[in-house]
Amino acid sequence: MRTQVAIIGGGPSGLLLGQLLHRHGVETVVLERKTKDYVLGRIRAGVLEQGLVRLMEEAGCAERLHAEGFVHDGTHVAFGGEMFRVDFTALTGTPVIVYGQTEVTRDLYAAREEAGLPIVYEVEDVVIEGADTDAPAVTYTVGGERQRLDCDFVAGCDGFHGVSRKTIPADILREHEKIYPFGWLGILSETPPVDQELIYSNSDRGFALCSMRNATLSRYYVQVPLTDSPDNWSDNAFWDELRRRLPPGPAEALVTGPSIEKSIAPLRSFVSEPMRWGRLFLCGDAAHIVPPTGAKGLNTAASDVQYLAHALRDHYVDGDDAGIEGYSAKALARIWKAERFSWWFTSLMHQFPDQTEFDRQLQRAELDFLRTSEAAQKAMAENYVGLPY
Repeated sequence: MRTQVAIIGGGPSGLLLGQLLHRHGVETVVLERKTKDYVLGRIRAGVLEQGLVRLMEEAGCAERLHAEGFVHDGTHVAFGGEMFRVDFTALTGTPVIVYGQTEVTRDLYAAREEAGLPIVYEVEDVVIEGADTDAPAVTYTVGGERQRLDCDFVAGCDGFHGVSRKTIPADILREHEKIYPFGWLGILSETPPVDQELIYSNSDRGFALCSMRNATLSRYYVQVPLTDSPDNWSDNAFWDELRRRLPPGPAEALVTGPSIEKSIAPLRSFVSEPMRWGRLFLCGDAAHIVPPTGAKGLNTAASDVQYLAHALRDHYVDGDDAGIEGYSAKALARIWKAERFSWWFTSLMHQFPDQTEFDRQLQRAELDFLRTSEAAQKAMAENYVGLPY
């Protein structure tokens, strides 16, 4: 089998890249390790920057997003038992959209299937061959048979544990990582959100986040040690702890109910460089991870996809390879800014095991500065709604 661009990974970044390239007349084949149902069963965040919304529009996949997504003009930040609001739209002219990553993926699957574009599921033992030559290929096993996909380019959208990044030689690849000494215990519940916008809370007991998927499905998180387990938390224990970490208003308004999903997510910052080796390109989690505090995971993947889709379009339509040559540097320049914001917001809102009283006082002072300074709020808002592509 042959195609122009082999896309490894059938999550949102691989599917979005495939759909954008299809709209430009570029052929793709998507290879996915799991089944479609498995991919759609993964619970992920859903705060979308306007850049991602525009890409979904460009891909012809934004109709349901606009019909069902929630426009959030700001967010709430709480500390010391009080809460203030950062107004994104007033400060930047731009809101964010709350629309679940699962729904983004579902819309992209629907578009690919409607166009009759190939997806190969349950592929195993993927090997990228000849990425540093003019004739790359991807070999893999499906249904017990070894297959070969010849191509012009390979897009590695296969996540942190995928094969794409590992294909780049060790003497070329540089990896930067920060592991945070805590995780997020999260639950999903069929309850109305406690507020129309997200609430980020810094309390003496640790961080908490009140989020949502839609008008009847809420997502809540509390900071816990990495050694903790979801089995240690009953639903009632979680709700009681969440209330303790919220200001009085939201704590009293909180509607509780049985959890339908409960898990602990570790937090890390990670960047690998370069994001291109020969005709292999890395996108999204294959190249970088951010802590979820700043809602940048899917959005940083989207900026990679935008740069790569346009670079490949320029190659095939205009014979221009400037975008291909500059892809890694351009993508990384934006990624590092998103990493900085996610690190800053994580450091601001969480309690650290080795934090001294001096550190804690500085944290409170910075939160108070954010509360009282329009300039500080504008800087936060610009980063939260998404820096330009």
